[in-house]
Amino acid sequence: MTSSLPQAGVEELGLERASEAVTPAGSSSARAPGVVSGAGREAGARPKSLTIGAVCKALAQEFPDISISKIRYLEDQKLLTPRRTPGGYRLYTQGEVARLRTILRMQRDEFLPLRVIRQELAAGRSGEEAPAPGRLARDGMRSRRPSVSVGEPTGALYSMEDVLEDTKAEDKLVRELEEYGVVKGEMRGGARYFDETEREIIAAGAELARYGVGGRNLRVFRTSADREANLLQQILAPALRSRNPQRRKEAVEALEDLAAVATHLKHLLLVRDLRKIVR
Repeated sequence: MTSSLPQAGVEELGLERASEAVTPAGSSSARAPGVVSGAGREAGARPKSLTIGAVCKALAQEFPDISISKIRYLEDQKLLTPRRTPGGYRLYTQGEVARLRTILRMQRDEFLPLRVIRQELAAGRSGEEAPAPGRLARDGMRSRRPSVSVGEPTGALYSMEDVLEDTKAEDKLVRELEEYGVVKGEMRGGARYFDETEREIIAAGAELARYGVGGRNLRVFRTSADREANLLQQILAPALRSRNPQRRKEAVEALEDLAAVATHLKHLLLVRDLRKIVR
């Protein structure tokens, strides 16, 4: 499916091309496309910044689905804070590019929601600290980081207005997600509120909506999740019902690990089937 590039993205790519044309070829101060150095400074005086278009190019090999709109979305979610030129164009330092690469790896390899990624980054997590799910760790065992925590949520609730502002979702989409049971929310004082997990679900739904995926289409994900949850519950039911706190704690940890393995398996099956489509 082909989508048109947002106008702002076209402008920023234009800035990138302009920066490429500023210095004549063969000049000692020539720089790579999309690289913007500080005005009045000598080349190499400080790390150079990249335009958003150049960032896409730099990461495209490892992340083929990277796009300007996706980078902007992560910025909207306060995960990235590029500086702006007087004209409003985004400029990314090498550190910010590394941070973006870490975010994308946690999404792709560990299936972490943005809420958890935000917490991992705040705790100082870097992209090299843990092997991706299914890859061999140093001890030869396969390391799988739980993709979600099944512990008690923080208790934070978000109004419909907050969710719409944070996720950039349309009101119609959220109503559809409610209608088809993808999210439920909680009624308080005549208004509906959503917890952090459901807010992330709505954000994912909004991203899919950009490709024409409606709320009714997401029923398949809800049904699949229900079946997987029921299967894992059956496996650990006796331990989860135990009155022994230690045994119950171990069961919850096992549940998280099983969920990570199941999620990784589902990801691999999806990749296998998608490869058949593009052959």
